[in-house]
Amino acid sequence: MTKTATTAVTVVRIYLTEGEGTLNALLKQLHDVEQVRGVSVFRAISGFGSSGALHTSTLLDLSLDLPLVVEFFDTPDKVQTALSHLQATVDAQHIISWSAQLGA
Repeated sequence: MTKTATTAVTVVRIYLTEGEGTLNALLKQLHDVEQVRGVSVFRAISGFGSSGALHTSTLLDLSLDLPLVVEFFDTPDKVQTALSHLQATVDAQHIISWSAQLGA
C-alpha cells in the first residue's frame, strides 16, 4: 500500500432554499470567480430552518421551495477569501465549515 501526502482543506456547507433564487449566482461565483474545487449541490426532500416552516416534497406535490445544500472545499486561505466574497450573497448563519484532510 502506497502512502500519499495529505493536504489540509476547509470544507464549507451552505444551506439555501430553492425559492431564494441565489443558487445560480452562488455557483457562478464559486466556479468562475473563486475557482474552488469539489463543488456539489444536494436537493433535500424535506427540511426546515429557523422559521420553523416545513418544506417537503411528496409524489403529488413537487415543491419548488425545497432545501438545498451547496458544499465545496479548498485550501483554508482560498476558502476564507471565497467566504469573505460570499457574505453579500449568503446569510452567514447559513454557512458552516470545518477542517479536513485531502488524501490519506
